[in-house]
Amino acid sequence: MRDNKRVYTFGNGLAEGAADMRDLLGGKGANLAEMNRIGVPVPPGFTITTETCNEYFARGKDTLISLLSDEVMRAVHHIEALMGATFGDPTNPLLVSVRSGARASMPGMMDTILNLGLNDVVVEGLAKKTGNPRFAYDSYRRFVQMYGDVVLGMKPETKEDIAPFEEIIDRVKAQRGVRLDNELNVDELKSLVVLFKQEIKRRTGKDFPTDPMEQLWGAICAVFDSWMNERAILYRKMEGIPAEWGTAVNVQAMVFGNMGDTSATGVCFSRNAGTGENVFNGEYLVNAQGEDVVAGIRTPQQITLEGSRKWANQQGVDEEIRRTKFPSMEETMPEIYAQLNSIQDKLEQHYHDMQDMEFTVQDGKLWFLQTRNGKRTGTAMVKIAMDLLKEGQIDEKTAILRCEPNKLDELLHPVFDKEALAQARVLTRGLPASPGAASGQIVFFADDAAKWHEDGHKVIMVRIETSPEDLAGMTAAEGILTARGGMTSHAAVVARGMGKCCVSGAGALNVDYKNRTVEIDGVKLKEGDYISINGSTGEVYEGEVHTKAAELSGDFADLMTLADKYARLKVRTNADTPHDAQSARNF
Repeated sequence: MRDNKRVYTFGNGLAEGAADMRDLLGGKGANLAEMNRIGVPVPPGFTITTETCNEYFARGKDTLISLLSDEVMRAVHHIEALMGATFGDPTNPLLVSVRSGARASMPGMMDTILNLGLNDVVVEGLAKKTGNPRFAYDSYRRFVQMYGDVVLGMKPETKEDIAPFEEIIDRVKAQRGVRLDNELNVDELKSLVVLFKQEIKRRTGKDFPTDPMEQLWGAICAVFDSWMNERAILYRKMEGIPAEWGTAVNVQAMVFGNMGDTSATGVCFSRNAGTGENVFNGEYLVNAQGEDVVAGIRTPQQITLEGSRKWANQQGVDEEIRRTKFPSMEETMPEIYAQLNSIQDKLEQHYHDMQDMEFTVQDGKLWFLQTRNGKRTGTAMVKIAMDLLKEGQIDEKTAILRCEPNKLDELLHPVFDKEALAQARVLTRGLPASPGAASGQIVFFADDAAKWHEDGHKVIMVRIETSPEDLAGMTAAEGILTARGGMTSHAAVVARGMGKCCVSGAGALNVDYKNRTVEIDGVKLKEGDYISINGSTGEVYEGEVHTKAAELSGDFADLMTLADKYARLKVRTNADTPHDAQSARNF
């Protein structure tokens, strides 16, 4: 333990950490510090080190809290000073977010809590301070929901059930006759807080904590605990990440994307994570918080005008409807878009790699919450490496090292046969979230997908939206199909990282978990029926569609030529037929 320093602060252009401290501060903490240093607007905060995570498991929760207490209190005061607000103060409250961040990127695997520091008194102060009671109570119900889920373990009681808080929200929306969360009024949001707390008391026997420091320690410990949960262990096993690396905890001042129509939240990529194309892209939601985009609760809109028009073309939406109902950020917030575009370019030039970024717009001001080297498909991996080489951003050896050998296998995955596609019946179309072609039997639950796969079945996992608990099923499935969520949803990001075919945001899907059926525009399919999905176009087909071998791109050939230049090991192939011999020569 270096001088027993466990907490590193950042904010206002200064930081105790830097990009090269990734092992100690985790990827997110190191990049938050680095963004501060290079002038990117980042809410102030602090990072608790990955080494502290190992101490937590070795020495126990109570010991760790006593060791950390003074440093954490100093770091909270640091945020208070920079934000001009006080944690727990009912008249001028500071709220914080608590997020995980291991040294290796683990998108969607560990837990986040937003709006921490609210209670029945503070929420009234926030409403008065902002003059926006709807925003205050929307933030409060989100906090109780996230804290209840992450810290208090409020999960569905059976796999056929939806999450308990979502069930309550659906009930309140149905009573009012509205479809979206952001259509609920202040009184309904207040009633959600009461109903959520009642359900927490019923299920756990405990009252929801009201003391902000108690809330903060609960959240910090929950992030450390999430390092050892089932899905994180499975992901580490898949990616070869050692348990002893641990996760850092990042605590930041809240900035709010849910303050009204001049506020928004989004996720963006400096290049296309599916194809590798050098095109800035991403999604945003007006009057929302970050988890809305990733969780797929509302299907978001495109950031760029080009992306928006492409989306409309794929979804069969005419230009007038697109422009009025689903406009891009480039059209609705042109000044914010220009800043966002400039900063994403700056970050890619700084890190010399494709960046995956999260941002919030609060009342017309842009804040960056995260940047990391983006997960990408095998095809995108090769194209991005070769393009960055041609652009002079990286050298030849770096280009080779950027290409993971196990991901090159994805380039050999089959594609749909064009003749078979012409005969196939299109059921619906969603978003082409992760390219590829997949056919299989419908399953709705992660454990079933894993079991069916073990038994030799090819399966397509069909969900309303995915969550980190679905990881085992996503790993076993040939492809993933979701009713909700966009190109930056949990399903999309995790599928691309795995090289799995994924279609997200197929709004025509009506998924019934209890009866294990999905209805698509009048066609009812049950568990075990065959469907096919095209992750390159977003199309969903009835039945099995035949596939053929993939054709390799010119970038792959260029990479192989480059690899030969530096190779010191000769490779021979074992081929029993002329066809196999020709395939080997092609490589």
